[in-house]
This record gives sequence, structure tokens and C-alpha cells, in this order.
Amino acid sequence: MNAKSQITVTFLPEQRTASVKHGTSLLEAVRKAGIVLATRCGGKAGCMMCKVSVERAEAGALRPPAEAEKRKLGSLLDEGVRLACQAAIWGDVRVYIPEDPLKAAVRRRLEAARRGETEELW
Repeated sequence: MNAKSQITVTFLPEQRTASVKHGTSLLEAVRKAGIVLATRCGGKAGCMMCKVSVERAEAGALRPPAEAEKRKLGSLLDEGVRLACQAAIWGDVRVYIPEDPLKAAVRRRLEAARRGETEELW
């Protein structure tokens, strides 16, 4: 058990942080940091929309995955992918939040427009 009363979670790439108590879910910490992370299942490991990544060296800062998370993620766990709704925080950790697919598409189009490229929609 972590002796610290507050644990710091840093969310990348935005560099936002949240101070939370031991055992807080990553999903709660994400929300506390003011980051939007889509979810439809209400935190029951059903929709798999809240996938995040943690470096292997920091995996011990999260509670090991329970059976529901193991079944859902399978080999993705070996790549550091976790479900934010299921992963409880045990120590200071850096978590990568993937870019929303719609935002990524818009960003790519804007970057292409700045370079003078055209990109077909269909």
C-alpha cells in the first residue's frame, strides 16, 4: 500500500495532472483532470471505449487487472493497455490517453490543408 495520502497521475500528451487517493480508478482521475474519455457502459468493462496506455515500467502503479479486464483486453495487456474504468491507482503514474478518432481525423485534414494538400472525404 502506498504511504502517500495523495497520488499524482499525469495524463499524456496533454500533461494534465490529478491528485487522487490510493485505489481511485483511472476513469475517476481522468474526469478529475478535466479530460473527456468516452465510455458507454458506466464503468463496467463492457464497452472498451476507455482504453489507455501505461509504460511497462509503471505498470506496478496500477492494481493488476482483474478477470473482466483480462478477458476484454487479452494480449493488449502485454502492450500496456488498460481499461480506465477498471484500473485502480496504487502509485504515481503517467498515463497516455489516445486521441479521439474524430479529433484525429479533423487534425489530419487541417494539417493537410495547411500544407496545401487535398484529401478526399469519400
